[in-house]
Parts: sequence; C-alpha cells; structure tokens
Amino acid sequence: MTSIASILSALDERTIARQIGIPHDETRIRYTLQRNTVQDFDEFSRIIGDYYIHHSGSCISRGGTLSRAQAEGRAKEILERDYRRRNDDIVSAYNNAHDGTNSGLRGVLDKIAEALKAQSVERYIRSIFDRHLAPCSWEEKVQIMRDFVQHCGMHLSSSIRADDPARYAHEYSSLIRAYLTALQQTSSMFRRL
Repeated sequence: MTSIASILSALDERTIARQIGIPHDETRIRYTLQRNTVQDFDEFSRIIGDYYIHHSGSCISRGGTLSRAQAEGRAKEILERDYRRRNDDIVSAYNNAHDGTNSGLRGVLDKIAEALKAQSVERYIRSIFDRHLAPCSWEEKVQIMRDFVQHCGMHLSSSIRADDPARYAHEYSSLIRAYLTALQQTSSMFRRL
C-alpha cells in the first residue's frame, strides 16, 4: 500500500527546490546578457529564442534542440500569457526590453525562466501522483486523496473539496494546480519575511 508519507516526502518544498527549482535558477544565472536592452524587435525575438533554447536544453529536454523559429514561438507564447494577465501583450514585453523598463530584457528572460520552472514543477508533481497512484485500487486512491487533502487542505484553495476525495482519485489535475499555487504563495510569503 502506498503511504501518504512517501507522497508528501516527494512533494516537500525543499525536495522540489533541490530537484527542479535550483537547476532552473542556475540555468537562468548562466545565461549572460551583454546589455539589458534590445535595439529592435528582430533582436528581441532572436534573444528570447536563444534563451529558450538555452534553458530548455539545460533543464527540460537535456541536450535536445529546437529550431530557432520553434523556440522564438514558444518564448513569445509564454510572454503573451504572462503579460495578458496584466492586460498587456508581447508588445509590452518588447517595450520593456527596448526601453529598459520593468527590469528590461533581464526581466523578460526572468519571466520565461519562471514559466519554464513552473511547468517543470507541475510535471514533477504529476509524476509523483502518477507513480504512487497508478497501480493502486480505487479504494486506495480515494484514501490517499483523502489523506492528502486532510494533510494539505489548509494550504489548498477553497475550490478543493475535502468532503469529496473520490473526485480527485481519477483526475487530480485540479488538485495538482491547487497544490502548485499553494507552494508558490508560501514561497512568496517566506521570501517577503
């Protein structure tokens, strides 16, 4: 029988930082810029694509490569999503990189790095659940979900229903996203202290 302790151990914030966060942060640090601004949109596209290839090859595909067009496209998609949350778009990202505002080009690359790290953390959390839940019986899955929600419930969003663990036993994507959000909020809170 799978124990909730083994799942919680694998999902410990320090474990996630050691296995996912630190390698992503160190990859970001290794990418150096000659200057914190760009001259035009072509240079902006080239640099964000180059950075995406650097980060992805170091932390995600481990040596795999993408074409420059794929990398630029994926980097722009990340920036579009991030800036859209603030009612902005890729033009705002370019303007920051061009004018040096909002941390300039460094800030733009930081956004790409943070998004890639968040995606990797989500994949890691999913793999932990998959590893511990896939071979289990239905009753065992429900019990593990019940134990997980009871243990982590105070940190999860109110959308997670503690009274219905069976809801998460088969499809636990919403639980993973809630846990990831809780980890990010807790980390942000501790950084502010």
